[in-house]
Amino acid sequence: MRRILTRKIHKTGLAPGTPVHVGERRTESTKITVFEYDDAHIEERQLNSVEECKEWKKSPGVVWINIDGIHEISVVESVGKLFGIHPLVQEDIVNTNQRPKVEDYDSYLFAIVKMLYEDREASEIHAEQVSIIVTPKIVISFQERDGDVFSPVRERLRNGKGIIRQRGSDYLAYCLIDAIVDHYFLIMENLENRILPLEDQAVNDPTPQVMQSIHSLKSDLVFLRRSLWPLREMLARLEREQLPLIRPDTRRFLRDVYDHTIQIIEILESFQEIVSGLLDVYMSSISNRMNNVMKVLTIIATIFIPLTFIAGVYGMNFQHMPELAWRWGYPAVWGVMLLVIIGMVIFFKRKKWL
Repeated sequence: MRRILTRKIHKTGLAPGTPVHVGERRTESTKITVFEYDDAHIEERQLNSVEECKEWKKSPGVVWINIDGIHEISVVESVGKLFGIHPLVQEDIVNTNQRPKVEDYDSYLFAIVKMLYEDREASEIHAEQVSIIVTPKIVISFQERDGDVFSPVRERLRNGKGIIRQRGSDYLAYCLIDAIVDHYFLIMENLENRILPLEDQAVNDPTPQVMQSIHSLKSDLVFLRRSLWPLREMLARLEREQLPLIRPDTRRFLRDVYDHTIQIIEILESFQEIVSGLLDVYMSSISNRMNNVMKVLTIIATIFIPLTFIAGVYGMNFQHMPELAWRWGYPAVWGVMLLVIIGMVIFFKRKKWL
């Protein structure tokens, strides 16, 4: 079972705005990549330190700084100092248990979204927190580790496809959020592929493994719900509120992402109903199987009751039992027993109990 309440004992008593990494411990070095572009050109570079980001602050084009690895607190603090990021924002960036949200800090927007990926070997869904800072010319994204769903965005930037290089930083932030939400559809498709075989198995072969798979699905769906509903609220705010850094034409695109989120939530709710129904079907199948076993055992016991009575009577061995001295007594008893069995089987078949 996934933990719902995460331990934060190591943060107790610290001053607000103190960045403390909460999440999976990693050992790899932080990776910093930069895209600087406008309609006519694009430059892509990998940086060795935060200090190298200074030259991009006054770039005439749009700048996307992506940081893979938030376990190094010093890197986040250096970026925060360089770009004037509030200490409370820095604290939220390194705390990977934040819910999706958006906050307006006048000179920049701060957004948190959950990027999902699936561990197919363990059949589990995991979430990675992505924090996005949006300024008039710069977008800074923080990820927990290397590897993401932003490859289509990078390719569009490199190849100049679409209108992304003609728009501002707010449109780039929309593209990043849109890539994350689009990947949710792939997660939903994989969940559907896990659900469909369970429908037949729950009816025809209700093994303990089927129950385990159903519980795993329920856990994943609850986990997805915790990520999707706050994301819906966040996108609704971006789309409806008059935030200075979000242009009206970009707000239209955000409305489309919001619609996609609603669609995903509806799919999620349908899956939750199906999985709950699968659990009921599984329990009914187990109950029916048990009833069939009990039915067979009851029929066998019912048949043997008169046979046991006959065997008990003639097993008493009283001296003056007339059948004991009869030559045909033994085969006669067997004949009576066989007639009883045949008669009871015919009776059960007429009652459709067999």
